[in-house]
Amino acid sequence: MKKIIKTFILFGVFSLLIFPAIYAQNFDVVINNGRVMDPETMYDDIANVGIKNGKIAVITKNKISGKETIDATGLVVAPGFIDTHFHAVDRFATKMVVADGVTSGMDLEAGASRVGEWYAKKDKSGWQVNYGTVSGWSLNRMHVHDPEVEINEPIDASNQGGYVGKAATDGVPGWSVTRSNLEQMNQILKMTDEDLRQGALGVGVTAAYMNRGLSSYEQFSQQRLAARYGRVTSVHTRFHLNTETPSEAPIGVSEVIANAMLLKTPLLIAHDNDYGWWEHEEKLQMARAQGYNFWGEYYPFAAGSTIVSADFLRPDIWEAVNGYKYEETIYDPGADKFLTKDEYLKLALANPGYVIIVHLPPRKKWLPFWLTIPEMVVASDAMAGVDFDGNLLPYEADVSRFAGHPRTASTYTTTLKLGREQGVPLMFTLAQLSYWTAKHLGDTGLEAMKQRGRVQVGKVADLAVFNPETVAPRATYKLGENGLPPVGMLYVIVNGTIVVKNSKVLDVRPGQSIRFPIEEKGRFKPVEINEWIQGNTINVPDMHELDDTGAGAIHKGKE
Repeated sequence: MKKIIKTFILFGVFSLLIFPAIYAQNFDVVINNGRVMDPETMYDDIANVGIKNGKIAVITKNKISGKETIDATGLVVAPGFIDTHFHAVDRFATKMVVADGVTSGMDLEAGASRVGEWYAKKDKSGWQVNYGTVSGWSLNRMHVHDPEVEINEPIDASNQGGYVGKAATDGVPGWSVTRSNLEQMNQILKMTDEDLRQGALGVGVTAAYMNRGLSSYEQFSQQRLAARYGRVTSVHTRFHLNTETPSEAPIGVSEVIANAMLLKTPLLIAHDNDYGWWEHEEKLQMARAQGYNFWGEYYPFAAGSTIVSADFLRPDIWEAVNGYKYEETIYDPGADKFLTKDEYLKLALANPGYVIIVHLPPRKKWLPFWLTIPEMVVASDAMAGVDFDGNLLPYEADVSRFAGHPRTASTYTTTLKLGREQGVPLMFTLAQLSYWTAKHLGDTGLEAMKQRGRVQVGKVADLAVFNPETVAPRATYKLGENGLPPVGMLYVIVNGTIVVKNSKVLDVRPGQSIRFPIEEKGRFKPVEINEWIQGNTINVPDMHELDDTGAGAIHKGKE
């Protein structure tokens, strides 16, 4: 016992010698007197945070000083919000989302094509938030199924609308409705493999937009490719919104869950805020209990947004299956009005890449439940920064010119406000906004996410500092108010640099790329009929003869 006491005395003396040296150092940024909250460790206390070289160097109750000091009395110091459904990949839209507390914005749904070039372009221009992307399956399909479209650049949400329009000029949006034969499927797989080799975070599959073109085997093959890299597949599932069998929404979710379980690969269900969400979330929780890295996402609005030509909005689905009326659900933010069926059909034909807002009344009663579901994360589906005519806005333009869904400007502050009103513990809400996303992506091996979504010594200093009693959105669906910044979000720090100061966005670009290391060789393996037969059947002479096309009894030009 004497030895133990002596050890503690020596440790105390050592602490007195070293701690003053730590606290006396001049930090880059100091946040004093804030309520520091870390969802991983459940730390929740008034403390001071010292930031040095982009990382959290100390969390202490002792007095510290820095080159820049923030008085956070009465404010919460939380991990910066992490958005994995992030189409706001232009600078104007990013200006809106960072004001909402977002420090990392990654498009895990639509993604990008030519991912290596995409990262190089972002690295060169600089970015206010951290950025990343998956390989966009629909975009790679466009390269194959719409050869009439000349594509000489990476495609992402900032320019996708224009290419969607060009792909439809011949009357056939091939990327959406054309079914791949074996050769075409291998071409798409090869392009996607190159994106993964270049560090893509996974593969994004907008199956709801390709329901008539995406075969079940192509979906499975894509998930198998992502599995070879151990990376996530994020799926906007094929029967999204459908309420009736035999195309009920949960069937599409069950398809990708079954694939992911067989392949033992990570899975993110995009848009799990519509019909069937209760079944999906139950299945995801059961899968996690068995050790699978599966999760789903929502955003806190009763309306969505998409391109006007989205396949699931066609009358035989929107009216006949789901029973919705266009004049009550399809809103044109540029014209500031709901569209009749005839107006909708004319607009879809004339400008298929045009962005509209879709109101979905059942979400109003569902939304409070989403606020309370463990590991159901918030992801904004933030759209590109366009004006009333669908043109990308320059960075310096006023936010009143933005014509789009208010989720771009206010998803995270809306969630905080709703959580406060519903009595949801703030720590739980912060986990939905940051930690659980970082954990699931970190569990795929993504090092950058292991360092974010937390407020801990040694972790990256991506932080949101806000007033928990007043933080709230101001953006609405009304024209001119779509992009209004929130109130109560005082400071946002990205990689140790203040990007939002006293609620004002600063034109600084400390964002870093979020990606996997570039690999020397890809992992593409073509789908081949002979290999399938040899691997899945016994050898019976003459039974599996192939015809002169190589198609034989399976994959006869239909897959």
